[in-house]
Amino acid sequence: MNNPFEIIFQDEYVVVLNKIAKILVQPSPRKEKHTLTSLLAQRLKEPVLPCHRLDRETSGLIIYAKDRNSQRKIMDEFRAGVVRKKYIAFIRGELNKKKGKLEGYILDKEGRKFGEKFKKAKTIYSVLRQSPGFSVVEVTPLTGRTNQLRIQFSKLGHPILGERKYALGRDFKVNFRRLALHAFFLSFIHPVSRQRVSLDIGLAVDMKEFLKKKGVNIL
Repeated sequence: MNNPFEIIFQDEYVVVLNKIAKILVQPSPRKEKHTLTSLLAQRLKEPVLPCHRLDRETSGLIIYAKDRNSQRKIMDEFRAGVVRKKYIAFIRGELNKKKGKLEGYILDKEGRKFGEKFKKAKTIYSVLRQSPGFSVVEVTPLTGRTNQLRIQFSKLGHPILGERKYALGRDFKVNFRRLALHAFFLSFIHPVSRQRVSLDIGLAVDMKEFLKKKGVNIL
């Protein structure tokens, strides 16, 4: 597997990666041999612990801890809403409002199977560009529900391009090979220094190439 990730930040407690799409963070019930976690541990030659997750299809920034204490502190930050995240998404169609908030109770498909309760989800969005058939949107989730962005944009009638879990392929006039979602900004409090670490990366290569072919510039 060629370059499944790039190390963006690292010290003796924490490592932050830029993950490519199509790789799992942790093994599923299928018990995949290669995951982001196993490949990172091989490269660093030490155990690593994910502090949150990104979907297999989603690219971008993800935090790992190198010890249980650091992992616990960062996971507590996620639960407390201290961690800030921003994504770029390509969504179907054009939104009437260029800026807005998505708010409501949601539950992902796996949660339904296990009888979990609906939970409140909040997301802020801002349209960066619109093009025939799709829009480029900057998205800031204010809560961290499973598949939050995917569910909310599908419920809005503007599913993320490449969506196959909460939308059908025939729903799209414009196609993207995977879920068009990229975590480009991440900010958290370091578990030891207690200083805020803020990281910002560029758009994923496949998303850049897509925009270039469509003649869309978001710079």
